[in-house]
Amino acid sequence: MRALLIGSMIAGLLAGTALSAPRRYTVPDPTAELRAPKDGASGGQAQGFAAAQANCQTCHSVDYIATQPPGRGKAFWESEVTKMIKVYHAPIDEADGHAIAAYLADTY
Repeated sequence: MRALLIGSMIAGLLAGTALSAPRRYTVPDPTAELRAPKDGASGGQAQGFAAAQANCQTCHSVDYIATQPPGRGKAFWESEVTKMIKVYHAPIDEADGHAIAAYLADTY
């Protein structure tokens, strides 16, 4: 009797698992965008803006940048970009890293 009960429970669990469908999620389109450089598209921060667009969203959303405390300065952003490269292995070359940090310090 006990074996029949355990067997029934196992069969029920297996049948329930086999009949269940995977969950599907609809991910919304990204709505956040990097802020344009204060000095315009052809100013000194244009390279950093372009490098940030090309590199930063590979690993995280723009919201990660936008939610950082404002006005932290160049040292803060240099350390953040360095952390992304050294700790998280972001494939950003040194020149782009400095340009990104300068753009973020000036814009955020």
